[in-house]
Amino acid sequence: MTNRERTMNILHFKDADRMPAVHFGYWGELLVEWAEQGKIPHHLAERNYDGSDKDRELDKLIGWDFNWSRTAGANIDLSPGFEHKVLETLPDGSQRVQTWTGAIERVTPGVVSIPSEDDYLLKDRSAFEELYLPKMQYFEDRVNVGYFKSLNDKRDWDLPLGIFLGSVIGKIRDMCTVTGMSYLIYDEDEELFADIVNAYADMQYKCIKQILETDAKFDFGHFWEDICYKNGPLISPELFDELTAEHYKRRTDLCKEYGIDIVSLDCDGVVEKLLPTWVNNGVNTMFPIEIGVWGDQFYPARQKFGNKVLGVGGMDKTAFRRDKAAVDAELERMKRLASEGGFIPCPDHRLMPGSKFELVQYYAEEVKKCL
Repeated sequence: MTNRERTMNILHFKDADRMPAVHFGYWGELLVEWAEQGKIPHHLAERNYDGSDKDRELDKLIGWDFNWSRTAGANIDLSPGFEHKVLETLPDGSQRVQTWTGAIERVTPGVVSIPSEDDYLLKDRSAFEELYLPKMQYFEDRVNVGYFKSLNDKRDWDLPLGIFLGSVIGKIRDMCTVTGMSYLIYDEDEELFADIVNAYADMQYKCIKQILETDAKFDFGHFWEDICYKNGPLISPELFDELTAEHYKRRTDLCKEYGIDIVSLDCDGVVEKLLPTWVNNGVNTMFPIEIGVWGDQFYPARQKFGNKVLGVGGMDKTAFRRDKAAVDAELERMKRLASEGGFIPCPDHRLMPGSKFELVQYYAEEVKKCL
């Protein structure tokens, strides 16, 4: 069987000859570590991104079958983005940096972490209408039609390929920061945040529709949200449903029209309270199912929603920083989850610095036996 056939069979509760070995990429710092340790060639640590030729070369070296984040899509970001620039250098050496989203972050050169949010431009209706709405407009050049018309002839049919369905609210959170989003939701202009969500969603829908009309074939759809953290959603589940449900359904219904019935969504943190919105509106595959300090989220979701919930992920990647016993324990847990059907193990986020190359290789070989 091809990896595409294995994957689609498992997610449709059909038989497969073995489990595919699936991953979700690496922190760049880990690849540098491995290169300095002599585990991988140095060129594979430079500009290695999901689905790239270097990513595929590293797959072969480690034993992975593929990276789940193999998707193709349109330019559905702010276009043009804001100028990325340093606004101020502070006495401690940190910098206030305006990003392409218009958010302003506090960055310390040489420190690798998620920057802290410092300020934002998207503060009121005038900022939305003057600065952001023009950048959220649909235009034909957002979609490379020629590329998608020839995609069926160029793609690797051994591997599953997804169409990127964008983000209903996660990218807006990036634009206005968590603090800004919270203020906008409870602003005196009660319709403003909904107007932002609707404008951004409408542009994305038009781009996705244009791609599918080229007859390019995809195996799954994929959203990115990142709207949760270790204690749950960053927005109330009721308001989240009110703002986003129609937009998920509109895009997943469009996917179904073109034969795409697997739709995954990438959200970190504890997602339990948002699952009803996703499941009820056509999103059926949890990813990457982070473990964190809260434990497994897939089995409780399967108990609640039955076979309406599929999964790709759920393997605690921190085991790669420990020892073979820790990896074996995760493999046993993956076998139990895989026995439910409709589940493909995958490390629960990008592999972090300190992950041991030999343990990753060992896992990539052993996970193929998890059926």
